[in-house]
Amino acid sequence: MTTTTLRAFALIATAILLVQSAKGANFNVGGTAGNWDLSTNLNGWASAQTFTTGDTLTFNYDSMHSVLEVSKPDYDACQVNNPIGEFTNGNTLIMLKFPGKRYFICGTGGHCSSGMKMEIDTVAAAVATPQPASSPVTPSSRPPMSPPQLPKPPSALPLTPSKAQSPKPQAHAPRTHIVAPLTAPSSSPSVAAEPEQPVAPSSPSLALPPFGSAQAPQPSVAENVGRNAKVVLGFGFGVLMLSVL
Repeated sequence: MTTTTLRAFALIATAILLVQSAKGANFNVGGTAGNWDLSTNLNGWASAQTFTTGDTLTFNYDSMHSVLEVSKPDYDACQVNNPIGEFTNGNTLIMLKFPGKRYFICGTGGHCSSGMKMEIDTVAAAVATPQPASSPVTPSSRPPMSPPQLPKPPSALPLTPSKAQSPKPQAHAPRTHIVAPLTAPSSSPSVAAEPEQPVAPSSPSLALPPFGSAQAPQPSVAENVGRNAKVVLGFGFGVLMLSVL
């Protein structure tokens, strides 16, 4: 049984007890041997009882009597002219709904002063606390099996190299030839030193032109052939002239 079911049963049991206490007990005024009359010791009987809220008083009397509910001053003075409630049916039921004292007298003249009066002290009914229902023994249920936990992978630690690796030099790095002037500039600030001509390399094909001068145009192949032809013709003409002479 679940906790909700047990709570429902407890509420139902409490409600049953409240209903039973609300019904209360039924008291016959004067006891089994007496009635609401002059021959019964009404206050003696009432003081021997315990009245709680929810109880009921039953007044049995004949036509020569009546039941009046009055206040405390009217009860002491047997005053019948200002009743809170008046009953004359011979079988009156009075429910004790609230705790406290209530006062009843007979409305017939001279009967109250002759002792036909009664004081009722009502106490609040104690609500019995229901015993907690014993929970049935439930078979022990196995807890749900949790999926097996996979081993956690080792946390990757940052590798700290013991020695910093120097970057490898790049292969075939281009070399830059910087030709510095051979002579330092003059100490005089007003005259600017003329830069030296850069040193020409040993190979004539890679000779650099002087700084600031225009490069002379190279003769073309046709010009070389024409020049050689002129030399040959001139040499042949000279030989011919010598042979004629």
